[in-house]
Amino acid sequence: MALFRRRKPLHEQLAEAGELSLGFPTGAAPGLIGQPPGWDGEQRGEPGIHGVPRARRWDAVASAAAPGLHGDTVHFVALADGTLVVEEDEPDDALAPLADAVEASISPPYRAEAVRRGPEAWAVAASRIAIAALPGLRGDRAELVVTRDGRTLTVDGRSVLGHAPALERIGQTEGTEYVVRAERLDGELWEVQATAL
Repeated sequence: MALFRRRKPLHEQLAEAGELSLGFPTGAAPGLIGQPPGWDGEQRGEPGIHGVPRARRWDAVASAAAPGLHGDTVHFVALADGTLVVEEDEPDDALAPLADAVEASISPPYRAEAVRRGPEAWAVAASRIAIAALPGLRGDRAELVVTRDGRTLTVDGRSVLGHAPALERIGQTEGTEYVVRAERLDGELWEVQATAL
């Protein structure tokens, strides 16, 4: 009667010879590449490794000459009517070349960031955003979380009793459980982002 001994795979033999523990169940991939996307949709793993795309931050990137700007960076939001809401103290008409450069690729509303690349040369990048009028909502930042267990409204980091019907309508487009984050731009205009849970 012949006995056949089943051989271990080479990688296990080498790991044992080096006194290493593989540390993962059979068939599971080790390391970052074996991690699934997180609950928030963020990709796990290392960008540059095949199959793991780099997260895209900007919808449009351009360059422009903007001689009237004073600082080295500028942040602004373009509204649908062409109005620019600027975070820094810059001349009103000085941002027009940056907005024109970006708007060759995307339409307002968008949030943009520009960085000086020379005496008059600027690089500008923009991401599409959603804007809503939220009358009666106080504060500068709000977050509404609705789950099957209830709802929580937070304004400027503090829990608030009551409802925010406009935020609820925005969130309901995502489903029955959602989170809506809002940041005041100007007056009753808010930048909003809704995500299903």
